[in-house]
Amino acid sequence: MFDLEKIKSIFIYDPNAPLIFSSGFFLFLFFAFALGYASMEKQNKWRILYVILFSYYFYYKSSGRYFILLFIVTLIDFYLAKKIFKNKKPHKRKLFLCLSIISNLGLLCYFKYTNLFYALYCKLSNLWFEPLDIFLPVGISFFVFQSLSYTIDVYRCELKPLRKFTDYAFFVSFFPQLVAGPIVRAKDFIPQIHKKLLVNKETFGKGIFLIISGLFKKAVISDYISVNFVDRIFDNPSLYSGLENLLGIYGYALQIYCDFSGYSDMAIGLALLLGFHFNKNFDSPYQSSSISEFWRRWHISLSSWLRDYLYIPLGGNRGGKSRTYFNLMITMVLGGLWHGASLRFICWGGLHGLALIIHKAICSIFPKLKNGIFKNQSYNRIAGILITFHIVCFGWIFFRANTFQSAIDMMVQIGTSFHFNLLPELVKSYSLVFILMLTGYFLHYIPRKWEDFCCNYVIRMPLAFKAIAIILIIVIVMQIKSAEIQPFIYFQF
Repeated sequence: MFDLEKIKSIFIYDPNAPLIFSSGFFLFLFFAFALGYASMEKQNKWRILYVILFSYYFYYKSSGRYFILLFIVTLIDFYLAKKIFKNKKPHKRKLFLCLSIISNLGLLCYFKYTNLFYALYCKLSNLWFEPLDIFLPVGISFFVFQSLSYTIDVYRCELKPLRKFTDYAFFVSFFPQLVAGPIVRAKDFIPQIHKKLLVNKETFGKGIFLIISGLFKKAVISDYISVNFVDRIFDNPSLYSGLENLLGIYGYALQIYCDFSGYSDMAIGLALLLGFHFNKNFDSPYQSSSISEFWRRWHISLSSWLRDYLYIPLGGNRGGKSRTYFNLMITMVLGGLWHGASLRFICWGGLHGLALIIHKAICSIFPKLKNGIFKNQSYNRIAGILITFHIVCFGWIFFRANTFQSAIDMMVQIGTSFHFNLLPELVKSYSLVFILMLTGYFLHYIPRKWEDFCCNYVIRMPLAFKAIAIILIIVIVMQIKSAEIQPFIYFQF
């Protein structure tokens, strides 16, 4: 007998159970979607419309009625890009570009920063602050930045505007990267829309490998250490020793990496199964030996977006050292603010800006230090990795802490109440947590050739074995996952 409530739940948004890649329901849904998609291999027009409808359904199941915002952003930028391209007068082109920037950033500011500005107003006016009930639509920062880059590229004459609205709607709403990136550039994605659909053995196998890898990182490692250790420490840092707080920070560094890179892996893998190629979004960032290298490896689509559309337009490194340092700091502070309307995120961005400035300044004053302080290059690399990792971890304290005071409390506990003698008891109490942490860090630091070997092995596997591998990872997820599905961390951004 059919359960009408369950059938109804498939089509109705549930704020307590948003649709995410790591849920069993999505994997079942994607399988059904892929069957329809494959049947439209030679019907490009209907295939595009089919993907748009599914993408809007996917976003509705993630954010409810706010899917209308996605349509509004798409509609406005599609027509403004046409206006920018058709007008030859510079002042009119700038006017339409400004309208695009204002409409996109205005929308973003309303949902993300209204309460911040309202809190500042109340503080200055000695009024009681009661946060306004403003829901933050999932992934709004990602599709706003993606759409905005399109109009800017058209203004720069790096891209011609699309003639068909459906093509642009396909680009902005494409569901694999819609809610948490990677931020896909129009000039990279749009040429793929009307190409012949081609999913060969290599791309299919790589897609499966990335989905399995992402699912393991997110649903096994990230979710488990989050629920069973990291969240407890960060929620009440004063109740735990300095050792526990430090391990909680190391745990969060792994959690956010596995969570976000896991999503990116699944997004890239799903896109490959549909015949589309995205650029890599994470490149083993904790293997970086400098903070500059870290930002070339971490959230590559955002860091490159900030570089191309903010840092370089501000002047980049063209105005001398002082101007370069100023541009770096502004870029990183605004990057921090992009993550959230809080002093903690501004501080996090500022810390990274300061670290980048110090690194550039030291290398400028002491050029020989670019080669490290040891004669042995391996020692230099290891020392650089350790220093960079701990700078990044220091920043994660502010990024993750519930309040600014909570971040201070955590650092006080580490500095005044460390208690290293608790380690054996902690290992015994949180054995599975630490096993997963060691597994996660081990997988992160393995040589690239090992990862390539595993990927090639999956590519060569028969189709039946690939299916068994996916089923096996789902079984592992079901056995180890927490009672509630944990949303991706970057859904809040």
